Amino acid sequence: MVTIQERAPVYHPPLPAPIQAVPVEWTILTPDRMEEYIEDLKKGEAPANVWYSLTTKGYENLSSNMAEIKRYLRQILSITNYYQELDKEETEEDGSTD
Repeated sequence: MVTIQERAPVYHPPLPAPIQAVPVEWTILTPDRMEEYIEDLKKGEAPANVWYSLTTKGYENLSSNMAEIKRYLRQILSITNYYQELDKEETEEDGSTD
């Protein structure tokens, strides 16, 4: 009796589509610019905007979080690429095609 052992095929799910970032417009509010905006708003010459603000520490934290997300994605893609390449090499050695 002969037993032939074959490795189960490895499923490689497709990678998600690349991120399509949309531009973000930043406005830096200085005291002078804020006064000008309030005057224009009172005259009806400025759009009614909602302003968000960050402290210096908050901006640093936002920047650190974005860097951490980029690091995580690079590592995940590196791991995924490793296993895809490993599977390709083994498939080429076996001479089989999928």
